[in-house]
Amino acid sequence: MSETQRVAILISGGGSNMLALVRDMTGDHPCRPVLVASNDPAAGGLARAAGLGIPTAAVDHKPFGRDREAFEAALSERLEAARPDIICLAGFMRILTPAFIARWEGRMLNIHPSLLPKYRGLHTHARAIEAGDAEHGVSVHEVTAELDGGPVLGQARVPVHPGDTPEVLAARVLEQEHRLYPMVLRRFAIGDRTPIRL
Repeated sequence: MSETQRVAILISGGGSNMLALVRDMTGDHPCRPVLVASNDPAAGGLARAAGLGIPTAAVDHKPFGRDREAFEAALSERLEAARPDIICLAGFMRILTPAFIARWEGRMLNIHPSLLPKYRGLHTHARAIEAGDAEHGVSVHEVTAELDGGPVLGQARVPVHPGDTPEVLAARVLEQEHRLYPMVLRRFAIGDRTPIRL
């Protein structure tokens, strides 16, 4: 493995977590971004990455219909060309097949807006409010074939206030996402899998 770890970031939207990661990958950081890719050619994060001089790729999932393997083959082609050591999923809204995950297992991270193992999947903020939780948060975990089920490498907690809406709570969690993900990547890149708790 090269001394500097090559990082590819997969996004589906505006890419705020991608930006947090990229802005941290400077100076003595053990990583450098080599690709930002999206399943949505209109994803705002692609233009933001290109503006920072990072190579980008768009592999539109729509023409592939339900054929996830074909979509992933096209995505893998772009990834392989960039030769990443680590892949960071940052708001990438496609469920990956076990075959794709196996190809990159041990080198792929994801950020999920809940305190895993609570609230895997979608609508996490609304679910935390509906459950009456006193706190909510975000987890960064290794990606395995089990949805949102890989080893947790970091968590940050936020309070749930009376009267919170899912949108208000999501904004509070997002601030912590931008702190936590860069911290976990920095440690993961040097082989440190000790969980971070914020």
